[in-house]
Amino acid sequence: MRVFGLLISLLALAAAVMCSIAFGVTNIPLREVWNSFVQFNGSNEHLIILTARLPRALIALAVGACLAVAGALMQVITRNPIASPSTLGVNSGAAFFIIMASGWLGISGLQSLTWVALIGAAVSGGIVFLLGSIGRDGMTPVKITLAGASMAAFFHSLTQGLMLSDGKMFDQVLVWLVGSVAGRDMNQLTAVWPYMAVGMLTALVLGRHLNALSMGDDIAQSLGQKTALIKLFAAAAVILLAGGSVAAAGPIAFVGIIIPHIVRYLIGNDYRWILPYSAVLGALLLVTADLGSRYIAMPKEVPVGVMTAIIGVPFFVYIARKGRRA
Repeated sequence: MRVFGLLISLLALAAAVMCSIAFGVTNIPLREVWNSFVQFNGSNEHLIILTARLPRALIALAVGACLAVAGALMQVITRNPIASPSTLGVNSGAAFFIIMASGWLGISGLQSLTWVALIGAAVSGGIVFLLGSIGRDGMTPVKITLAGASMAAFFHSLTQGLMLSDGKMFDQVLVWLVGSVAGRDMNQLTAVWPYMAVGMLTALVLGRHLNALSMGDDIAQSLGQKTALIKLFAAAAVILLAGGSVAAAGPIAFVGIIIPHIVRYLIGNDYRWILPYSAVLGALLLVTADLGSRYIAMPKEVPVGVMTAIIGVPFFVYIARKGRRA
């Protein structure tokens, strides 16, 4: 049944990608979409497909998958149902480091900025886990939430300060900071996909071990699991996934919160299935949200980060209230 559900999800994702390529300000027949791959003729429609819409759809697919898996990993290692790269400050740290490197230090080049994003994600995540682990009781969901919210606000304030000090920088990065896949090209995906791939493979390999970890550290240790090592590899995967996503599309929020909860509701708590399902449904969510963002204020477009926020804020409130009642 789970295999069948995953296949259905993959078919839905393929359909969403095709619609993302075909529909927008300029609608292109699906036949022309197919012809652009097999019989490219240099027409405007074919150029739009291959240079603009295909990269946009693939980046949305990759970023959505990575953010959803990163959220699932963070929720299990922190035992916090609202943990995600956005709520725990990982995205904000990566974004601040990119703004500082490009605006103040003059660093350019996709590979260089990708490394900067990964370092920023690692620094921010490390500080959050350190602050959330201080005290006799160690890491708790409440402490990790407070630490994450504090670091997210801290890096967001620093980012705003940097941009306000340079009006030109503000104009250049404002849309990117909201989270957007518009205007991207294949070079940006090429620069980050190796890091995303390593992070995704690491996460999938950890699936069986995360099942034991989800029952608590004491039970996992009694089953022979090295919990510290599992958390270390999971944290490394989160950094690669979240840092690569921010470098490609900016700090898109809420995907990492929404999808893992939906997946657990659909298939249960087996992380060998939660992670691949999260990857596919996260990709489906972001590709669909990007498609919808083209029609809200047509002919202008709304950044996809705004769309995920519209969907995610009510879901976030629901999860928070549910946790409080529990």
